[in-house]
Amino acid sequence: MSDKPSYLGLLNAIAVGESGAHAYLTAWIEVTPDPDVRAVLRTVAGREGEHGMSFAKRINELGYSVRDKEDPGFAKRMRVAGSDRTDLEKMEKLGLNRLDTGEGPDVFDDVFKNHSIDIRTGELLGRYIAEERDSARMLRCCYEQLKARAGQRGATSRSDQLESLEAKVDALCRAVEDLRQIVCAQAVPASAS
Repeated sequence: MSDKPSYLGLLNAIAVGESGAHAYLTAWIEVTPDPDVRAVLRTVAGREGEHGMSFAKRINELGYSVRDKEDPGFAKRMRVAGSDRTDLEKMEKLGLNRLDTGEGPDVFDDVFKNHSIDIRTGELLGRYIAEERDSARMLRCCYEQLKARAGQRGATSRSDQLESLEAKVDALCRAVEDLRQIVCAQAVPASAS
């Protein structure tokens, strides 16, 4: 019988995934012009980095090492995070708009079905899950605020466009009226002579 913990793969996946998330969120922090988005990203990125290191440390304490696994989507996430896209577009492209929708169970609901998890690992997983859920709420709130701002800008833009169009129609109506008066004025003397 092996002494290797049955949950070692879970710990490894968390360590690798959280370290990757820290990297792309940090890249995003460096390019976002929005101080509110930057504040949220700093909190979440800090947590992600700490989770990556904490789980790597726990794996080491159990007598093993983190096994890096190739993440085929990592390079794309880094490109998106460091791009000149809007923060709203980045949220959507990275799937952060789908976090904490409140619909049904989340990916963490089954973690503690493994009853062989030791106390120290259980403590670490419990804190990790609570922080991940809070980070999801923070990112979701940030996304909703960005979306609302974009909607307001869109509404303002449409309102400005409508006002501009109305001004042009009013000017056109005045020009037509002026033209009608000129035509009428020229027509009256011609028939009077």
